[in-house]
Amino acid sequence: MRKINLILLGAPGAGKGTQAEIISEKFAIPSISTGAMIREAIASGSELGLRVKSFIDKGDLVPDAVVIDIIKDRLAKPDCANGFILDGFPRTVPQAAALDEMGVEITDVISIEVADEAIMERMGGRRVCKKCGATYHVKYNPSPNGDHCACGEALIIRSDDDPEVVKSRLVVYHEQTEPLKDFYQEKGLLKLVFGREKLEETTALTMEALA
Repeated sequence: MRKINLILLGAPGAGKGTQAEIISEKFAIPSISTGAMIREAIASGSELGLRVKSFIDKGDLVPDAVVIDIIKDRLAKPDCANGFILDGFPRTVPQAAALDEMGVEITDVISIEVADEAIMERMGGRRVCKKCGATYHVKYNPSPNGDHCACGEALIIRSDDDPEVVKSRLVVYHEQTEPLKDFYQEKGLLKLVFGREKLEETTALTMEALA
């Protein structure tokens, strides 16, 4: 089996995280989510976490230097030796250039394409449990307990799922992250996967793109 060093691109809410988990399991390589690492920093209440939170709450991107340091440390760990998936990094062309400068070889870049209107519906309906971390959706995956989690805790809307913040994040994505498609197209690495409503259909297309 060939080594896969994959970058997953796509707007916030396009389903990158879900596909990353599936690919990670299938190929036994770690999925590295900057979003998860950033949320951990925020939850820790550290000085870095509070700085990061101020950017996230406004729908802005976390500065390159901070994210690159986080990624550099992560890619040096032994579990990345046989391949990895980057979910949420790079977000800008300068970050992609920094990745090249670090000597990181990327073998595949997949962009999951989903219309803005569908993203708004997906993220506006997302609900999370602060206690156990379970995620639901009012339309696609409702909790059996209504506005409470299966564990009994009240469900919340994450601050970055607020409709106005989502709109802001989409603007940022189109302006700053979408140019990465051209960057990787020029390197001959880019493949587009058009996201479907059914998860398994999007997964099949993603696996096809990796074949």
